[in-house]
Amino acid sequence: MDSPNVPIAASEGPVAPPVPPVAATEAPAPLQVPADVSAHDVAVPTPGVPSAPHTAPAPASDRRIVTTLSSDVIGSLQSLMGTVVIAIFVITFIVQAFQIPSESMENTLLVGDYLLVNKLCYGGQGLGDHVMPYQKIARGDIIVFHYPVDPQQHFVKRVIGVPGDHLRMVAKRVLINGKPLDEPYVRFLEPPNNLFRDNFPRTDIPAIGLEGKWWLEMRKLVEDGQLIVPEGHYFVMGDNRDDSQDSRYWGFVPRENIIGRPLVIYWSVRDWDHSPSASIMGRLYHVAYAVTHIFQITRWNRTLRLVH
Repeated sequence: MDSPNVPIAASEGPVAPPVPPVAATEAPAPLQVPADVSAHDVAVPTPGVPSAPHTAPAPASDRRIVTTLSSDVIGSLQSLMGTVVIAIFVITFIVQAFQIPSESMENTLLVGDYLLVNKLCYGGQGLGDHVMPYQKIARGDIIVFHYPVDPQQHFVKRVIGVPGDHLRMVAKRVLINGKPLDEPYVRFLEPPNNLFRDNFPRTDIPAIGLEGKWWLEMRKLVEDGQLIVPEGHYFVMGDNRDDSQDSRYWGFVPRENIIGRPLVIYWSVRDWDHSPSASIMGRLYHVAYAVTHIFQITRWNRTLRLVH
């Protein structure tokens, strides 16, 4: 009987070394999970599958920092969106900025004046007008409105005639219902020498720049040499009476075209660039010059002036 501890000789080659006895397999020790780590964060190895190198989970403090940063970003975006919504609401319903591009309202408003316009003062012709303390459009008010001939353009003029008024001009003097209108704001450049402009309405003499449609309509609204302002419409003129394309040339302003009333000149700038370039580089130069010379081109005596 062979001894179990003696190696067996092969027919060829060296003798194989003895095989060490296999130790009994022990059960793995249970994993110890730290108190601040969830059990879902611990990877449990699958028997028979090689496991990847174990990476320690991020400390709880790092996760709190990431969470805080995410909350801050979301909060900032929400604040920004809220500000944008409020700004859109204000511009749409309450106030809006406009720029004066022409001389028709001199010397009350000058080219380069930037206005904030109250869009809420006259109401919206709804049921709320009977409840809210809205103003009525009155003679002498300065208004901003959609130009009736081209509603994409915005005009600013002074209300001279309201619905029901009988209006006429004699040698540049405005008469409302037979009485002279006191106009301390008016500016005249020359003596009365234009029959249509200075003695309005004239149904026998057309004028340069007169809208054909208005010429035909006006003839139907003149009685005893006076123009009758119809309901829901307003007759407007510029304060620079000799250099203003206004209701004399294109007709009445419908109530629905009126945007609001100017409140304040929030900035006024001198006409320092009479011929700005239309190219992109020209516009960039225009803006850059204005920013770098803001103190020189600003009319400080007109900035933050109330509009009357």
